[in-house]
Amino acid sequence: MNNLQLATEYLEKKISGRYITNEHIAPLLKSLSNKFKIETIGKSVLDKDIFSVKFGIGKTKVLIWSQMHGNESTTTKGLFDFFNYLSSNHENAELIYKNYTLYSIPILNPDGAEAYTRVNANKVDLNRDAFENTQPESVLLRTIFENFKPDFCYNLHDQRTIFGTEGFNLPATVSFLAPAYNKTRDFNDVRYKAIQVINKMNENLQKFIPNQVGRFDDSFNINCIGDYFTYRNVPTVLFEAGHYKDDYQRDEVRKYIFCSLLSSFNLSHESLVVNRELDNYLQIPQNSKCFYDFLYKNVRFIDNSEEKTINFAAQYVETLQSNTIHFEAQVIQINDLENHNGHLEFDFKDTIFNTNEVKIPEIGDKLPVF
Repeated sequence: MNNLQLATEYLEKKISGRYITNEHIAPLLKSLSNKFKIETIGKSVLDKDIFSVKFGIGKTKVLIWSQMHGNESTTTKGLFDFFNYLSSNHENAELIYKNYTLYSIPILNPDGAEAYTRVNANKVDLNRDAFENTQPESVLLRTIFENFKPDFCYNLHDQRTIFGTEGFNLPATVSFLAPAYNKTRDFNDVRYKAIQVINKMNENLQKFIPNQVGRFDDSFNINCIGDYFTYRNVPTVLFEAGHYKDDYQRDEVRKYIFCSLLSSFNLSHESLVVNRELDNYLQIPQNSKCFYDFLYKNVRFIDNSEEKTINFAAQYVETLQSNTIHFEAQVIQINDLENHNGHLEFDFKDTIFNTNEVKIPEIGDKLPVF
């Protein structure tokens, strides 16, 4: 059985969609098997619980956290799918238990998760607070890092639908990064260890989403948590869950996060061949901002007896309404779209609109989705 089949088999059906909060995961934590140790390890700005999940007795220690940005929930779903797998009697789950100690924080930013915001309740981006360490959630993660002393860190995020894989014009369904540790973005043994993990995950994902795995930008910022932990000499892997065709709820993408997690623990850390690993990593196409949610092509208007043709793009804006995420398309770009694609495209070359009946789109206009 391959990893994608396992992802489907162990998918946690009690959580789905984009809105995932403590209220959703607390019952799931209580139902985990006695292989897991569940603790409340701290409080958010608004005094919400922050939970940890510990699994395994092995030598290699891995610190994992998700929803550092509260509105990035796909990896949390993938993480709970992975917990279900680890609860099983599958042979590889037993090997992970014996060889690894996993320390997971499923929702680091519960206030942001509940409000469906990137930032915490103090309106601080926790992923820009790693060095300054001003927020209670940041202090907690730093404390866990210092006390647990991980051999690896997994930093789990979502990325926007605008990203594709450079040169392929395909959505970047999953992207990875071995963060830099200095401004010149040099490679050292710490980054090479993270790269080895990424290469293993990419190798597995290519079986299911060929050319839809990207490499995230590695510009250095000491206040970004991955850069800071790499600077502190701990190999850190950034996971970015992106877009998959027609999957705005990201309940397909979560399966590829599961695949990535599972394959990351299925390798020997003793056999690092530096040059080959680096070459393979650099062959992963970089993320490219080449997509919009909607692309409207060859839209022709008769305006004061003159024919005009425009192309324009729209992007979904996500809003939280009654504990449900609503998607509303808004115009964000008019013309200059030659190097862009739409996840959904409309070509109006055979239609002419009259401005007496239809308004020429402007930036910020809300659009119906055809």
